[in-house]
Amino acid sequence: MQAVVRRYSGQDDKKLVDLLEKHRTEIERLIRPTDGFVRYSLVRTADGGFSVSVYDERADIDSRILFARDWVAKNADTAGSGVPPISEGAAVLQVARTLSN
Repeated sequence: MQAVVRRYSGQDDKKLVDLLEKHRTEIERLIRPTDGFVRYSLVRTADGGFSVSVYDERADIDSRILFARDWVAKNADTAGSGVPPISEGAAVLQVARTLSN
């Protein structure tokens, strides 16, 4: 599996995180059916936030990086946020709590 972390920091990035949170349902509908999708998390921090995306393959991440850039350009251009620093690599350990119904 492959993971990407995008870091959003600064006043404009706080606005972007607010906007992403506001559009959470739309974003979920767009991301969930993507080939290779495993997990997405958006985390608010004191200076903005960060997102963690996990996909099966590196190629799946490539298409999502372009998707994220396009979505922000179309929907969040007024937030004033620039291109976030991106870290990516192979996920070597994942631990998750198993949810029961």
